[in-house]
Amino acid sequence: MPMKKIFFVLVMLPGFSLIAQTKPSYWDDVQAIKKYDLIYDLHPNPILFVGSSSIRKWERLPMVFGQYNVLNRGIGGAVINDIIFYLNDLVFAYQPRQIVLFVGENDLPVQESTVDSIVNRTKRLHRMIRAKLPTTPIIYISFKPSPSRDQYMDKAKAAIQKIKEFYSTQPNVTYLDVYSMMLKDGKSRPELFVSDQLHMNEKGYKMWEKALRPHLLKH
Repeated sequence: MPMKKIFFVLVMLPGFSLIAQTKPSYWDDVQAIKKYDLIYDLHPNPILFVGSSSIRKWERLPMVFGQYNVLNRGIGGAVINDIIFYLNDLVFAYQPRQIVLFVGENDLPVQESTVDSIVNRTKRLHRMIRAKLPTTPIIYISFKPSPSRDQYMDKAKAAIQKIKEFYSTQPNVTYLDVYSMMLKDGKSRPELFVSDQLHMNEKGYKMWEKALRPHLLKH
C-alpha cells in the first residue's frame, strides 16, 4: 500500500503532466502539412523549397516557378535545429530532385548562437541531408540583409563567409549570395521589405527569383 501512495504522489507532482505534453517547436505546423499531403496529390520528385519564413511567405512561388514542379515547405520562425529535427517530414518524405534551402537568419538574434555555432549547425544540417540524399543538388540561399536586424550585420557577415567557404568544398551545391545582392552602398534596403522590415515584399522576391532561376533543374 505505501508503494501505491508514493506512485500516486509522483504522478501528480506539479509539472509532470506538463513535461509529458510538451510538443517540439512547430509540431502542429508540421502535422498540418502532413495532413495536407494525405489529402492532395503531389507531383513526385519536386524541387523542394525548405527553411524559414522567407520561404513560407513566398506565396507566388508555385506561379513564379510553375514549370519546374516546385513545392514550398517553409516553416515560419524556424531556426536551423528545427529543420534538422523535421528533416524526415519536410525533406526526405518528398524525394526531391533538387533542394532550395534558406535557414539560419533566425539564429542570428539568439544571444547564445555564436558565429561558430551557427556555422556548425549549418554543417550538421548539410551532412544529415547528404546521409540520405548524397547527390541531390542543393541551392543554399545565404542570409538576407533584413533592416530590422541591422545590429547583427557583423555577425551575419562573419557567419556567411564561413558558410560560403564550407559550401565551396561540397559537391552538387550552389551557394547563392543574396546578402551582397540586396545591399546598396553596404546598407540594407528598406524598400525591399514589408513594414516589419524582416520579410520581403514583391521587389525583394523578384531579386531572389532572378538569381535562382538559372540554377533550377527542369524535368
